[in-house]
Amino acid sequence: MIIRTETEKDYGGIREVNIRAFGNREDEANLVDRIRKSKGFLPSLSLVAEEEGTIIGHLLISKAEVVGEGSVHEVLVLAPIAVEPSRQKQGIGGRLIEEGLSRCRQLDYDVLLLIGHPEYYPRFGFRPARPLGLELKQFPVPDEVFMGLELKEGGWSRVRGELKYPEAFL
Repeated sequence: MIIRTETEKDYGGIREVNIRAFGNREDEANLVDRIRKSKGFLPSLSLVAEEEGTIIGHLLISKAEVVGEGSVHEVLVLAPIAVEPSRQKQGIGGRLIEEGLSRCRQLDYDVLLLIGHPEYYPRFGFRPARPLGLELKQFPVPDEVFMGLELKEGGWSRVRGELKYPEAFL
């Protein structure tokens, strides 16, 4: 298996993996399409897991904003991540996340935020974001699923306010 940046020829396989991974619904696959067309899309942060020429996983990290008292801070958000159902629980998602985090740390962003399973993401260093001075009001989610990871030392002290997902997510 290899982890690499997506190419245009991967779009169909990425769409299919996202549909199957989320119970044969198109919401996440459509989200990927909308993000690709948005100004928040970062091509180097759309990753695929490929095995024998077949896409078996996908991870997308894109831009969002945290709006605070008189400030707007550009941040990264992870969504969605999908793994072929027959290949889940084999470390593929973890490998995609690790590569995504490695690439994020090479860019000039303070934090990476997500809405996700509180049992899964802490193993990568994610922790609840609200106690760190962040809020999320666009989607009603429990505190434990709104999480973040500091990408640069001191990032938590610079990023305060409400996470605003871009229009592609709405």
